[in-house]
Amino acid sequence: MAGDGVVIRPLGIDEEEEDSPVVLLSVLAQHGQVGLCFYDSKDSSLHYMIDTPDNYELRLLPRVIQEVSPHVIITSAKQERYMAQFLQQLGSNPDYKPEVVTYPYSDFGLEVSKQRLLSAHLPFLPASISEKDKMSYLSSCISFDSPLMLRAVGALLKCLDRRRVGVELEDCSVGVPILQFHAYTLKGVVFIDRDTYSVLQIFKSELHPSVYKLHSGEKEGLSLYGILNRCRCKFGSKLLRQWFLRPTQDLAVLLRRQEVIRFFSSPRNSDALSTLQFSLRNISNIPTLLRRMSLSHTKVTNWQCLYKTVYSAVCLRDTVRHLPQSIQLFRDISEGFSDDLHYIASLISRVVDFEASIAENHFTIKPNVDPAIDEKKRRMMGLSDFLTDVARRELEHLDACIPSCSVIYIPLIGFLLRIPRLPSMVEREDFEIEGLDFMFLSEDHLHYRSQRTKELDNLLGDLYCDIRDMETAVMTQLQNAILERSASLYKVLDLIAELDCLMAMSTASQEYGYTSPKLASHRRITITQGRHPLLELCCPVFVANSFQSSESQGRVKIISGPNSSGKSIYLKQVGLIVFMALIGSDVPAKEAEIGLVDGIFTRMQSRESVSVGLSTFMIDLNQMALALNSSTGNSLALIDEFGKGTNTVDGLSLLAASISHWLSKAPLDVPHVLLATNFHSLLQLDLLPSSGLLSLLTLETAVDGDELVFLYQLKEGICQSSYAANIATLAGLPTSLVQRGVEVSELYRTGRSIKRIDKASSDEQANRCRSVVVKFLSMDLEDQNLDLQHFMKEEILPSAGELLNCS
Repeated sequence: MAGDGVVIRPLGIDEEEEDSPVVLLSVLAQHGQVGLCFYDSKDSSLHYMIDTPDNYELRLLPRVIQEVSPHVIITSAKQERYMAQFLQQLGSNPDYKPEVVTYPYSDFGLEVSKQRLLSAHLPFLPASISEKDKMSYLSSCISFDSPLMLRAVGALLKCLDRRRVGVELEDCSVGVPILQFHAYTLKGVVFIDRDTYSVLQIFKSELHPSVYKLHSGEKEGLSLYGILNRCRCKFGSKLLRQWFLRPTQDLAVLLRRQEVIRFFSSPRNSDALSTLQFSLRNISNIPTLLRRMSLSHTKVTNWQCLYKTVYSAVCLRDTVRHLPQSIQLFRDISEGFSDDLHYIASLISRVVDFEASIAENHFTIKPNVDPAIDEKKRRMMGLSDFLTDVARRELEHLDACIPSCSVIYIPLIGFLLRIPRLPSMVEREDFEIEGLDFMFLSEDHLHYRSQRTKELDNLLGDLYCDIRDMETAVMTQLQNAILERSASLYKVLDLIAELDCLMAMSTASQEYGYTSPKLASHRRITITQGRHPLLELCCPVFVANSFQSSESQGRVKIISGPNSSGKSIYLKQVGLIVFMALIGSDVPAKEAEIGLVDGIFTRMQSRESVSVGLSTFMIDLNQMALALNSSTGNSLALIDEFGKGTNTVDGLSLLAASISHWLSKAPLDVPHVLLATNFHSLLQLDLLPSSGLLSLLTLETAVDGDELVFLYQLKEGICQSSYAANIATLAGLPTSLVQRGVEVSELYRTGRSIKRIDKASSDEQANRCRSVVVKFLSMDLEDQNLDLQHFMKEEILPSAGELLNCS
C-alpha cells in the first residue's frame, strides 16, 4: 500500500473479505531478543508480549505467527540477517503469505513510540485527561520495561493510523480506537513478568568481582538459576535459561524432563551421570564451527574442536544406548545420533594431521590421503641436501672474499642465493655481483637470483604453494562433506543441550534433597513441608511449612503476623516451588502436587522507575492491577503488604476492595491468592465478605517476658498484635523510646488525650501554682496599703514564666 513503507509480499484479500477482522502484527528482533505486539480489529484490542529471548533461528516467532495468524506483519527496514532470512522463508510458504510491511528504523524509536502511545485514541478515557495522568494509566496497562515491544507498538500505531483500520469510512479526525490492552503469552507458556523474576530472585546479576572482567558484563549471584545451573557446556546453560524464561504448562514436556531427572537423581546411576558429564566437557559450539566452515574461515583449533565434539558425541551415544530406552530422551539420542557422526569423526581422523597442523599453523593432511601431495612433500623433504650441494657449487664461482653462501626457498618468490653482507658493501652499487641479479637485503644478508636458482624454479616450481593449494582443496572437500551432514550435527546439539540441563538439575536435586512433584491438569496445589530453595542455603535451621489450595476452598489465603515472622519468605517459597515444577525441576519439599498454573503475578517489592516518572505507590498499584486484571482461575497471585505506601485508611480500603473483588468471582475464576498483610484491622473490623474460598493464617510466635520468639510455623488463625514494641527492642531501639511508643499507642487506641512529655509540668510546679492561687485569694483587695505591683512581680510573673517554659 502506498505510503506504508516497502511492501515485501502482498496478501491477496478478496473484496468480500475487506470487512472481516484484520490482525496486524508488529515485531522487532535485536541481539537475541524479540519484542512484538498485535492489533485485532475484531474487538479493537492491542496485545503485547514483553521482550523475550529467542535464539538466532527465531524459534519463538513462528509459534506466535502460527497462533495469531496475522494478515500484516510490520517490521523495520534495518533488521538483522536472521530476521531477513525468516521473512524470506515466510514469503516462500505457498499456504500462508501475509503482507510484510517495512518502515524506516526511525519509526521504531523509543521516544517516538511513547508519544504515539500517548496520542492513541482511547475512547474509555476522558478527553480532558492530562498527559501525566494518561501516562500513569498506560503504565498500568502495558509494560514500559520492554523497549523492543514499546518500539514495535509505535510502528503498529503508525500503520493503524495510515490504514485507518476499522474507521475507513469515518471522518479523518476519528482515530483508530484501542478499547483494551492484553498481555500476550504463547499457549502453554506461563506468564511471568520482570518484577516477579526479580522479587522471587529467579535471576540475579552482579558485577564481576575481578577487575579484569568488569567490561565483560555481569555474573550470576545467589539465585534459583545460579544454584540449578550445573551445566557443563555453554549451550546447555543457554537452554536452561530459556527454560527459566519460558516455563510451560505442557504436561508432556514436563513429564519428559521429570523422568530423566528422576533417573539421574538415583544414586545407583551416578556412574552413568559422571561418564556423560565428562563427555559433555568436550562439546563445542557446533553452529559457530559450521558457520566458519561455510565461510571457509576454519582454523586449526576449529578442526580440533569439531573432532573432539563429534568423537565425544559418539561416546555419549554409546553410553546412552546402555541406559533404559523406555526413557524418551535416551531413545531420541540413541536413534538421533546417526552414523553420520561416526563417519565425520573417522573422516577427520583419517585426513587431518593435527600435530603437523599445529606446528605449521595451517591445515595439513596426513600421508596416504593424496598421492600427488605426498610426492610433492617428498620432493620438499629431499631439497635440503640437494640445495646444500647447489650452494657449494655456486660458492666455487664467487669471489674468494665471500666466505659462504646458501640456497634458500621462499614461498611465492622461489629459490634464491643467500650471501652474507661484507664490511665493504656499503652503498647499493657495492651489492652488484657479476652473473647475479640482486633482489633484496635482509638481516645483513644479500639475496640474488643466479642461473642455477632460475633453473631450480623451472625444475621444481613453487612446491610449497602447490602443496598449500592442494591441501586447501582437500580441506574444502572435507568441509563440504561435513556441511552435507550438518542436520545431524544440529540435532546432536539440541539433544545434548537438553541432556546437559536435565543432568544439571538432577545434580542439584541430589545435593539439596529435592523431591519430584506430581503434575496434573487440575486446579489444586498441595505442598507438604516446603522450603525456600535459597534461604535454606543461608540459614543453619529452616522451618518447613506446607501449602494447600483446593479448587473450592482456601483459594484466597490471608497471612497476618508481626514483622520478621517470615510472611514474605513463605510467599516467595510457594512461588518458587510452583515455578520450579513448571520447568520440570524437582522441588524443595517432602511432597508436592502441582496443578499447572498459567501465570505467576506478584505485588511484593516496591521499586522506583524514572522511565515513566511514576511514584513508588503508583507502580505498586500497577503491579496489583496486572494481578487483578490478568489473573485467571489457574493463576497464582502473591501479594505482600499492598496498601502500605499511602494513607492507612486508603491503603486498607484498597486492600479490602481487592480481596473482595476476587472473592466475588465464581469459584472457577478465583486464582490461588496468597496475601500477607500487617493491616490487622482488615480482619478485626470484619471488612471482608464471608466465603468458603477465604482462609486465614498466621505465623506462630511466643512471648517470653518482654522477649518475642519467632517460631516461623504456619497455623490457622489471626494475629492479635503486631508486637511492634518487641520487634523494636530486638532491633536495638532505646528502651525509653519503646516504652513511650507503647504508651502513646495505648492512649490512641483507647481514645484518650496524648500529652507531651518532653517539657511536662512537675509536681513542684503544680504546687507552686496552687500556692499562688491561695495567696491571691487571701489578699484583701480593699486594703489601701496593698501593693499589687509587688505581688505581681514576686509571685505571678515568676510562675507565669515557668509555665511558659513548660508549654
